[in-house]
Amino acid sequence: MGDFNRSVIFDAIRRAPNGRSRVELVEITGLSTQTVSNIARWLLDQDLIVEAGKAHSGVGKPRTLLRLNPTGMYAAGVHVDPAVMTYVVLDLAGGVVAHARRETPEANEPEQVMRLIREGIERLIDESGVARDQLVGLGVAVPGPIDHDHGTIVDPPHLIGWHHVQLRDSLEQAIGLPVLVDKDVTAAAVAETWAGGANGTGSFVFLYLGTGVGAGLVLGDELMRGVSGNAGEVGHIVTDPAGPECWCGQRGCVAVTCTPQAIVEEAERTGVIAETRHADVLLRDPRDVDAQLTRLCAAADDGDGAARAVLERAAARTSRAVAVLTNLLDVDRVVFGGPAWQRLSAVYLSAVPPMLGALSATGALRQVPVVGTGVGEDVGAVGAACLVLEHTFMPSSARLLLH
Repeated sequence: MGDFNRSVIFDAIRRAPNGRSRVELVEITGLSTQTVSNIARWLLDQDLIVEAGKAHSGVGKPRTLLRLNPTGMYAAGVHVDPAVMTYVVLDLAGGVVAHARRETPEANEPEQVMRLIREGIERLIDESGVARDQLVGLGVAVPGPIDHDHGTIVDPPHLIGWHHVQLRDSLEQAIGLPVLVDKDVTAAAVAETWAGGANGTGSFVFLYLGTGVGAGLVLGDELMRGVSGNAGEVGHIVTDPAGPECWCGQRGCVAVTCTPQAIVEEAERTGVIAETRHADVLLRDPRDVDAQLTRLCAAADDGDGAARAVLERAAARTSRAVAVLTNLLDVDRVVFGGPAWQRLSAVYLSAVPPMLGALSATGALRQVPVVGTGVGEDVGAVGAACLVLEHTFMPSSARLLLH
């Protein structure tokens, strides 16, 4: 929708599951009665909203409620993680209509991965039963950094061989849909704003735990992408000055203390879980790391004190990185999510809040809530599809600027 006021009205209706009347929309947005009426009529004609009964307000005739039409439009999404690839088709409300997942075979071979994206999403669209002309587009979430303007992936640390890969243009030509490419941490934050319920309102930091660790930043209901589209790169915040040396030259960065690989290697080094590798490599096979993390978390869940201690130390280091962000941005809450989150959640939800409270600059005023994602384990793929919905339908201050 090219019109900013249309986006504002659509968003106000979308955020009210029970619907809103035209009178309420006038009060909320400050737009004129005629403008709201005209926009509502346009949205109804496009099947983006529906009339959903009457609301009785006491005096006067009942007001007609306007509610989002979930089947009005759809979007597809793919999350490319070095360990697993996830595909989804979403309805307009962010509900998952179709879903598929497969192990990433050779993440370091861009051509093979792009072929799998094409084949997987085409198959899922067919299985979903969604008509092609009802698809707004395809979103692809990938590890950063990216060239946001050109839709290319630029040397992400966990995707060796992905040097300026033109993912967006390649997929658009092959699939015939508009394609958006963004960082997985950014996509996860967008998913929370679109489908995360109360977690996704206001201002929050989304701490993404996947093969790597990153942050999505939402301030005043609007995603912060940064000048180059790469905001949220937290890998070189120092969490342990006495920790391992990082490739950036510092010691104890997030990248070498808080990632699943760092957690797994500490557990192996201390004998908590058996080692599965024989060569000292900087970047291990993400699938091996993922399997080892599962073993470690299972041991902690079964009462292994040493395994739980490894996870608690990782939670403490992660809390220090989160505190840097919350002290800087003064947000409503911290939301954790990503492929590794479900396995870490029991320990982190217990350990992080008190640690963050002790490190918070505003601790005397309030506690910063720490919650898990309201979207679920596939927040990256859901977020990829939500990128398309956000780009198409959400109001953004950038739309008010003259270029």
